[in-house]
Amino acid sequence: QVQLVESGGGSVQPGGSLRLSCAASGATSNTPTMGWFRQAPGKEREGVATVCSRLSRTFYSDSVKGRFTVSRDMVKNILYLQMNSLKPEDTAMYYCTADSLNLCGLGSPPEYRYWGQGTQVTVSS
Repeated sequence: QVQLVESGGGSVQPGGSLRLSCAASGATSNTPTMGWFRQAPGKEREGVATVCSRLSRTFYSDSVKGRFTVSRDMVKNILYLQMNSLKPEDTAMYYCTADSLNLCGLGSPPEYRYWGQGTQVTVSS
């Protein structure tokens, strides 16, 4: 089993920045894929950014490409999401996710086994 705990959410004005963290514990050696999804009220959960260990690559949704950066500290077992130039449409609950399979791409929620409880990001003036 893998436990994921997110932190770093909050409220910020448009154009601001936030950094989310996801601390992983348990069988973390069996999670070659980790990433971030988000869900706004009334909308489906969508992939934001993922890290694929097999290809040493990162993947981003078109809506955040160039503004968000995902990274993974393999020693500390922490996944980060640096979010810059935030927009009101980035407002959502952000979830950390992981899986034991090599999911190289954003994928969809049913493909991921492990989820955190989420951290709220609100972008508003």
